[in-house]
Amino acid sequence: MAKLQGLLSAYASTVSPIILIGGLLVVWIVYNVVIVLRDPLRSVPGPFWARFTRLWYLREVAGGHFEKTNIALHKKYGSIVRIAPNYYSIDDADAIKTIYGHGSNFVKGKWYIASNNPKNKHPDLFTDLNPETHAVNRRNVASLYSMTSLVAMEPNAVACADILVQKLTEFANSHVPINLQVWLQYYAFDTIALITLSKRFGFLDTGKDNGSMIAALHSYLLYLSKVGVYHEWHYFLNWILSLLPNGGMHYMGSFMRQQVLEGQRQKSKSVLEKDESKPTDDFLTKLLRMHALQPDRFPMESVFSTCGTNIGAGSDTTSVSLAGILYHLMKAPATLEKLRHELDQAIEERGSSDILSFQEAQKLPYLQAVIKEGLRCHPATGLPMVRVVPKGGAKIVGRYFPEKTEVGVNSWVMHANKKIFGPDAEEFRPERWLESPERAAEMNRYILTFGAGSRTCIGKNISLLEISILIPELVRKFDFTLVDPNRPLEMENVWFVKQKNLDCYVSLRKGN
Repeated sequence: MAKLQGLLSAYASTVSPIILIGGLLVVWIVYNVVIVLRDPLRSVPGPFWARFTRLWYLREVAGGHFEKTNIALHKKYGSIVRIAPNYYSIDDADAIKTIYGHGSNFVKGKWYIASNNPKNKHPDLFTDLNPETHAVNRRNVASLYSMTSLVAMEPNAVACADILVQKLTEFANSHVPINLQVWLQYYAFDTIALITLSKRFGFLDTGKDNGSMIAALHSYLLYLSKVGVYHEWHYFLNWILSLLPNGGMHYMGSFMRQQVLEGQRQKSKSVLEKDESKPTDDFLTKLLRMHALQPDRFPMESVFSTCGTNIGAGSDTTSVSLAGILYHLMKAPATLEKLRHELDQAIEERGSSDILSFQEAQKLPYLQAVIKEGLRCHPATGLPMVRVVPKGGAKIVGRYFPEKTEVGVNSWVMHANKKIFGPDAEEFRPERWLESPERAAEMNRYILTFGAGSRTCIGKNISLLEISILIPELVRKFDFTLVDPNRPLEMENVWFVKQKNLDCYVSLRKGN
């Protein structure tokens, strides 16, 4: 009998966990079936598991190629696709104005929570989900990012372009292949540091990732792109990471903080309060002056966060855009020659071979068409820009979406829309921007490279300044040849869609 009781006890201890797990699974299935049956959007198509769990979306984002997946989903299912429970990807021209237009009540979704530092009392412009505080904070610094203000900082972009040209000339003479995207990021990083702090990080000088800052920034993007899907875990995971040894982000933060404090020491409060600003002042000087004049409205924390956002967000976006433009030019020799003809003619008419200024670059129609087309074909961001449907719900693509539903448009999806950009939307063809001013203006309404509406990237003009300075100079002076022209371009989507294998030989352009 004792033996029998022992066997029954052992059996019960084995079966109980199985029954418990099975019971929980049944409850989960029933719960999700009820939700699906009650969902007014249950007929919206999408991957099977995306209806029940965010794990499908997390897996696809973790794969690093969601921009391709997203385009394929819309080709298969149409203009509205479910990519997670209560989250939908939209591919429709009219949806841009509805979701992102000025005056829209759609606010940023919780995916952005993972990009915020919980220690910051005041979120920066990228992470602030509150439209009212975001509008106030944006107004505080908007004038610093105007094109008028930034043109005065053009010598910074020119100085870094000169250094990059010197380095590329050395590579041309040594016939050593380089990863072009990496060197373009060195340029973008050093330029934004010079514009912000009047000091470069020195990437262009050493040809190395000083302090592992670029690697740390990449790790940060890996984190936010994935953890943003399960944003509830951000504060716990951030606490765990804070216990680990500090790396490149700490180095970058320390460098930036040191420069801010040094600038504060060098510029006395009495000098800053005179408001004797000069157009050529760096961002730090202008921000410190704002703090000195209105410390309550613009605290020191805002000085630190604005400088940090400039540097943290200003290198990847610009380098990805630069690399995208140059890659497409390498793959389209006829377009490259046409661009060179325009540049050569402009230089000949000017009578000087100096770097073209931003204003001069703006007057060259084919150059501007090449830049716009490059930004269209390879936008920097590659995940949907998630927004929350406001109170009362909203109609999108003729369909009613209840309040609190999350929706988003992926720039890669919109830029591949054939109704907007033509049947050859997948091709790199700058001429589409020169067919007529009306056609160009219409297409420009749907370019999401820098976002849209009130949340348009505030650093857009900085990026365009750097691109307009560097692209003509590199095209005029160098030939870039892919090490393996038959090897497909590899990309990794970590919110920014970064090129991984842009390995090139550099040579001096013939005739130069």
